[in-house]
Amino acid sequence: MLTLDQTKLDIFSFGENEDDTFYILINTKINPEGVDLKKLSGADPRFFDAMLNAMGCILMLNQQEVDELAGRRELDKKDLHTSIYNLAKSEGIIK
Repeated sequence: MLTLDQTKLDIFSFGENEDDTFYILINTKINPEGVDLKKLSGADPRFFDAMLNAMGCILMLNQQEVDELAGRRELDKKDLHTSIYNLAKSEGIIK
């Protein structure tokens, strides 16, 4: 099973609104560098998910989803890396 220390959390903002922030849990065994925004921005939209998978993306959440999950106490905003990792485990995304 993938451990917490084999993951990292990349946070990107693609606009001026808070809702344009994305949280991406990355498998560092696949990609220790994390998401390559230049490569991702040039990806064909039809293959966007495949590109994220190739970059080691385990789970991607937007700001609205993070706020909603934190409101339900399923995520801890003070430790998003650990709580998103634990969410991915509990949802069966990390086995």
